[in-house]
Amino acid sequence: MTETAHTETPQTEIPQTPTPGTDDVRPPLRRSRTDLLLGGVCSGLARHTGIDALLWRVGFAALVLAGGSGVALYLVLWLLMPAAPAGPADRTNVLDEWVERLRARFTRSNADITR
Repeated sequence: MTETAHTETPQTEIPQTPTPGTDDVRPPLRRSRTDLLLGGVCSGLARHTGIDALLWRVGFAALVLAGGSGVALYLVLWLLMPAAPAGPADRTNVLDEWVERLRARFTRSNADITR
């Protein structure tokens, strides 16, 4: 019996380099104005991280039940996260307007502080 030798050509893999400008860029961390239950913090975190807003809400609820730190953390994020630009279908509530005024007071520009 004759055996035929299999000659395999070595295949080299060419490493794929990403094309400049096509890498996944996260959207800016901003509170949502369209998908909000209270202040839009969880929806903004969801858009920024790619984790569903329901999971963020469950996480904050778990922190509330585990000692109350979820309330403080949510309020701090509500104050520090800027709101997304307003669109025609976006809604605002009285609390959100109050938070925006409070945020503007705490985030003055350096020119206002040095005077």
